[in-house]
Amino acid sequence: MLPVLLGSCLGTKHLKENEKLLYRQRVKAPKVIDTEPLPDLYVQRPNRKFLIFPAAPLVGIYYFGYKRFDQEKMIRRKEKAEEKFDRKIQAAKKEKRVNNLQFRKQKTTDRFNDKIENGNTVMQWGEPISVFDSTLVSETEERFSNYLFSKGYFTNKVTSKVTSSGKLVKVNYFLEPGEPYLIDSIFYNIEDSAVYSLVRKHEKASLIKPNEHYDQENFTSERERIDLLLKDHGYYDFSRQYIEYSTDSSYRHPLRRVVVMIEIKDPARRGYHKQFRIDSINFSTEAGVTTQGRKLTERRYRDINFQYYEPNYNLKILSQRVFLKPGELYSRSKTLNTQQQLANVDAFKFVNINYDTTGGKFIANIFTSPLSRYEWSNEAGVSVTQGFPGPFYNMTFKKRNVFKGMESFDLSGRIGFEGVASATSDQNFYKSTEAGVNASFTFPQFIWPFRDQVRFRHAAYNPKTKMTAGYAFTDRPEYRRTAVSLNTTYSWNNKRTRLYSLTPVNFSVIDTANLSESFKDLLEQQDSLGNFSLRNSFRPSFVNSILFSITWNHNNYGNEERNSAYIRAQVESGGTLWNFFKPIFITDWGLEYFRYFRVNVDMRRINILGKNTLIAYRLNTGLAYAYGDNRALPYEKFFFAGGSNSIRAWRPRRLGPGSFKPPLSSDPNEDGMFNYNIEKPADILIEGSIEIRQKLFGFVNGAVFIDAGNVWNFKKPSTTENGNSQFRPDSFYKEIAVGTGFGLRFDFAFLILRFDVGMKVWDPARDEGDRFVLTKTKFFGPFGTDREPVIYNVGIGYPF
Repeated sequence: MLPVLLGSCLGTKHLKENEKLLYRQRVKAPKVIDTEPLPDLYVQRPNRKFLIFPAAPLVGIYYFGYKRFDQEKMIRRKEKAEEKFDRKIQAAKKEKRVNNLQFRKQKTTDRFNDKIENGNTVMQWGEPISVFDSTLVSETEERFSNYLFSKGYFTNKVTSKVTSSGKLVKVNYFLEPGEPYLIDSIFYNIEDSAVYSLVRKHEKASLIKPNEHYDQENFTSERERIDLLLKDHGYYDFSRQYIEYSTDSSYRHPLRRVVVMIEIKDPARRGYHKQFRIDSINFSTEAGVTTQGRKLTERRYRDINFQYYEPNYNLKILSQRVFLKPGELYSRSKTLNTQQQLANVDAFKFVNINYDTTGGKFIANIFTSPLSRYEWSNEAGVSVTQGFPGPFYNMTFKKRNVFKGMESFDLSGRIGFEGVASATSDQNFYKSTEAGVNASFTFPQFIWPFRDQVRFRHAAYNPKTKMTAGYAFTDRPEYRRTAVSLNTTYSWNNKRTRLYSLTPVNFSVIDTANLSESFKDLLEQQDSLGNFSLRNSFRPSFVNSILFSITWNHNNYGNEERNSAYIRAQVESGGTLWNFFKPIFITDWGLEYFRYFRVNVDMRRINILGKNTLIAYRLNTGLAYAYGDNRALPYEKFFFAGGSNSIRAWRPRRLGPGSFKPPLSSDPNEDGMFNYNIEKPADILIEGSIEIRQKLFGFVNGAVFIDAGNVWNFKKPSTTENGNSQFRPDSFYKEIAVGTGFGLRFDFAFLILRFDVGMKVWDPARDEGDRFVLTKTKFFGPFGTDREPVIYNVGIGYPF
């Protein structure tokens, strides 16, 4: 019965007589073998399943399109379209019109050819049934054997076992690697004595080492290392093709040892490898710019020959990003670093560096083409932060090279509307209006009285100083909040994967007005529960702080080609100045001020499981401690849990704190057991998520997820009748909320629209023994006290 049910889900009805479906393939190997690359070596693959479910909907999609596909008709349509374009091209009189028509004809032809060869759009969304082919099993065995051989298992053995049940076939591959061969010794055959000395000097960095496993991948990486080593020491025209390996595994055969010979050949014509020293550096700042009779100016600064038509750039600052010097040996790393740092200043369309070896000279030529000095952009779309999506409009203006030192001035404005959960009523969502304007200056150096020598050393770290002034406005039915801010941020990165940011100046004046009576009652209620600081957060206030953050981005987080990771850690000290003197002038103005310490660490990772499947992880933690006279945090500095980018089984900002029980809803048929209409600010945050994402068809992706976490306070609640909200090291783990769910992501290239369904699994707000609530989930009302509603989340982009 089970094979019959599986067959209906997997599309076996599309099999022909005597055909069987390849349902599953597995590899069994010892733990010492890295099996992660093996799935890519399968010659034949089963049809993709729907996430964790034993169903292959892509097969049904493919044959749905197949029934409506007529290849002959598609060929006729292609021929008709080509004839139409040919008539238009023949009738066209202008060359520009002819070129445009030929380009359009080629695009149309390519589109038809794609459909003729691969089927219509629906067919390409799906995939044909995977018919089992026994000959492909042998080819897969050979691939696995070659893989083991490349890892030093020269005497490996690969076998397979094919089992069938009805029309379903399963294949198990068994890998017996045998004993690995080890590197015994390494010899060098390098006739060029200078190259020989350089390679042996850096031998400790070699990726091929005695007594380690033989691995062909290490040989490839070692060839690249030697190539870069030589090119960083002046060998400009060196090629990795000069590097050859020879191995002998018969040496001391019973001990399974491999002798390696590394040979670096000399060029056939010259007979030796030449080191190149830079004779001069030419820097053209306006390459490709139309001259229109203007005279080219040449000026020498810091041993660089600058060429330009207009003196648009401060040569002192520009030369800080050039790490090449006359008289020094050619270095590929310094060349790439110069190119990258010049591109980082946001002043040039392109940066190109080449070397001229004619006439017995070695001349470095740097060509840059300036970007437009003025730039306007407009953007309209849909965004979401914690509720339902709403429209927004952005306008930005940029002026580059303001003071001729590659500075940029940015002016931006934004207005948006969004559906946000009410803070005081049972109404689900209402319109929230947010608007703001920001003006900033960005300088490609640290604005600080450093010496020139220090500035030149810092230039390699892409230093930037950004000064920003802004105004933000938020209008909600409960209150209207405005903020005027001023800050200065220094940023730099010592490696491409690490970015540092220091904000020593961060001031803002916040005013909250038009508090509704219901919101005032809410603040009174929080006072009675011991959350005295919340009231202070909504008084007119002055907030100042110092922030430092580190962002580590490994392998370009979010790419779908290889595993990647992202970590962002931020430390903030609020009101630091008031530790040394009293802010009398602030209190005289009737403003609240705050002293606090806040830290937040956000860690994310993506592991690629297959061509169309990946698993994403996230751990987000935070702590905020107020130690000022009012023992309060600015409202924006609290932590919240729940929502489309947090624990998705709870409404935005409605989870916690701890096991605190919200009051019973006045309308249980609408809200379930508890009234989640009040935001839950807290001092401590711990949350994590695991999400499996899979490409389904076309632009549609699917996901299943598990979220867990909560928020807590430092202070002990005034009463424990409604549960505990304080963080307690010996019991906080009992108050971790757990949710699960599934969702769809619509990838439209320009944006990703996300729809998630969240279901509570473990609710710490319920009484002990009654916290497992997954079985009480109900998709549609009425709910009542014994039912939990699912939470629908709509978002833009991935949750993490």
